Amino acid sequence: MSTPLAERLRPNTLEDYLSQQHIVGNNGMLTQQIKSGVIPSMIFWGPPGIGKTTLANVIANETERPFYKLSAINSGVKDIRDVIEKAKKSGGLFTSKNPILFIDEIHRFSKSQQDSLLEAVEKGWVTLIGATTENPSFEVISALLSRCQVYTLKPFKRLDLELLLQRAIQKDSILSKLNIELKETEALLHLSGGDARKLLNLFELIINSINQEDISITNDLVMKKVQNKSVRYDKTGEQHYDIISAFIKSIRGSDPNAAVYYLARMIEGGEDVKFIARRLLILASEDIGNANPTALVLANTTFQAVSIIGNPESRIILSQCATYLASSAKSNASYNAINKAQQLVKETGDLEVPLAIRNAPSKLMKELGYGDDYKYAHNYENNFVEQEFMPDEISNTRLYDPGNNSREKAQRDFLRQRWKEKYGY
Repeated sequence: MSTPLAERLRPNTLEDYLSQQHIVGNNGMLTQQIKSGVIPSMIFWGPPGIGKTTLANVIANETERPFYKLSAINSGVKDIRDVIEKAKKSGGLFTSKNPILFIDEIHRFSKSQQDSLLEAVEKGWVTLIGATTENPSFEVISALLSRCQVYTLKPFKRLDLELLLQRAIQKDSILSKLNIELKETEALLHLSGGDARKLLNLFELIINSINQEDISITNDLVMKKVQNKSVRYDKTGEQHYDIISAFIKSIRGSDPNAAVYYLARMIEGGEDVKFIARRLLILASEDIGNANPTALVLANTTFQAVSIIGNPESRIILSQCATYLASSAKSNASYNAINKAQQLVKETGDLEVPLAIRNAPSKLMKELGYGDDYKYAHNYENNFVEQEFMPDEISNTRLYDPGNNSREKAQRDFLRQRWKEKYGY
């Protein structure tokens, strides 16, 4: 049986590695580390099929290190210890040639399994490279995370994927013998959902289904050859992103019926309940915010509850939260405010904080005027006195605009009473 196309095309050098130029380009941080031969333990975070495993292999090849691979799906503490013992015997301890231990889907490891890696990483018996599709801040224990650099891998651009297909046609030992013309790519790119491995497997499937040497790839041909009758929820593929997107947008659009439908799709497909709860937690602040502050409280309680309860009862808690959020008043005012503020910081840089509101812990700072003329709000009527809090260059810049709902209208009235002249509320 032939090796799959995705494996046959897997690059072994940085020169052949596509995309991720922000970390492996000429001036990328990882490129510099590879050239120096001093590789820290690290975690690659990004969607499936974007080259996490391949990059780990490339690093091992470029630095000429022993390479050990485990999958968190089917490995336990014993497997980890066995590999670490092999690594200790095969590598140069406390040198730059430590063996690389690559763990795919490291987020699936339990706390005890992740704990079993700490000593090996700490003492330099192995250089750990973990791959995850989930936010490592939530899924990797802090002790291990603090010992690793986190690199975020970005989805492939269309040009990268088309280049990958051309590489397959021109350089693959099997496909290069055929006369393949790539006329259209939209259907291939859509069906693969930006997953390079899925793209190559799909491409090979189509080529193998055509019993001739002259092949012209068009969108119609692709759609005819690919029979996508499966309705199974794919936790690592395109459906994963489509359904969570539909779920979030249904709640944002105040449709509890659609929200609970897509929630059921995810639950029936075996989606991680903590993943769903995290998205609800983000939405409660991003899309509801101060229109209903209780939403964030409920979403946070939901996340804590499902983390303890697990399946199958978590479905009830998630349904309560999703329907509540969908039925709540909406506002993205807080979300817009931080976006505006961050953009303003990027444009204006490190502006001077007004002297009156600076901290003055030392005698010298007091002599320089730090804290002078600061007005303590509680000493004034209604606990308010007008004073300047913004740097001079951006004085009177309004970043927060309360939304058009009862709670935020009350906020606007409150701010208008105090800042009408300065911020124009």
